[in-house]
Amino acid sequence: MGAVVALDSLLAKRTLWHAGRGIAPDAAGEPTGHDALDALLPRQGWPRGALTELLLPADGVGELSLLAPTLSRLTRTGGTVAVVAPPYVPYAPAWQAAGIDLGLLEIVDAAPRDALWAFEQCLRSGACSAVLGWPEKADGPALRRLQVAADSGDCLGFALRDRRHAANPSPAALRLEAVRDDAGQAAWRVLKCRGGPAPAQAFVPGSEAVAGRPVAR
Repeated sequence: MGAVVALDSLLAKRTLWHAGRGIAPDAAGEPTGHDALDALLPRQGWPRGALTELLLPADGVGELSLLAPTLSRLTRTGGTVAVVAPPYVPYAPAWQAAGIDLGLLEIVDAAPRDALWAFEQCLRSGACSAVLGWPEKADGPALRRLQVAADSGDCLGFALRDRRHAANPSPAALRLEAVRDDAGQAAWRVLKCRGGPAPAQAFVPGSEAVAGRPVAR
């Protein structure tokens, strides 16, 4: 895993190739690595140059498994993935087992008061293919700055937040909420997606088909 880095060092890296560069953000999404989820989304993947919110009941409910195929593909093609002020120390063997090149995974250490600023700067820098952050206290204007920064940096931005924020409006291009379906399986409900209405179905990880069962909050 990349060592904990100074933000200035990361921002100085401006010569990276970015996955999807040259494709209009609205033309196609970045594949999620989950065919059933891609089938649900209007752009058939994560919105490029945009912010995606993952709304969680608790940490460790499958959010990193959801993102791992994308992060793996980006690092395999030379893209840097920045993880800004994670709530727990990332477990390097698990990230490596998920196919992520640890040499291109940068952990940005930031104090709570600076984490939102660091998240925005990494998104805007043009040095990263994807950035993960945990902006729990971000208000509407702060989230809008993150969305604009992701667009400016042509970057995939992932904001991992408590699902209590689901009731609040958000400028994020895509919002997914971690829920349980009627069978008790972990699932992801699409609350908002750029390019079309949010689908009624939920995505159940590991399934080959879109889950059509109702989900419980």
